[in-house]
Amino acid sequence: MSDCLFCKIIAGDIPANIVYQDDKILVFRDINPKADVHLLMVPKKHVESLAKLNESHHDLIAYMMLKLPELAEAQGLSSGFKTIINTGKEGGQEVFHLHIHLLGGKNLPGF
Repeated sequence: MSDCLFCKIIAGDIPANIVYQDDKILVFRDINPKADVHLLMVPKKHVESLAKLNESHHDLIAYMMLKLPELAEAQGLSSGFKTIINTGKEGGQEVFHLHIHLLGGKNLPGF
């Protein structure tokens, strides 16, 4: 998607503080962090939102969920972390490319 902010980051057209990447996902630091650790995990394949997943995305979303604890551990969040997926405009989603917020640390915001 040529106008998608996260697709532009994935393509390298917009810089990001990348923490991890492989052939399926890109993980980078949020530019407006809400906690000591605030990462965004995005699939490299454009999927608009959690509500737009279908059976063809089964392996991708499972991979993403299984990768989150590993990333949290690497960030020093061994005692706990929070994940958030905002879905749709009324669900607080601002960038319409599926992404998972990984948050943790001493200044973790409440729910």
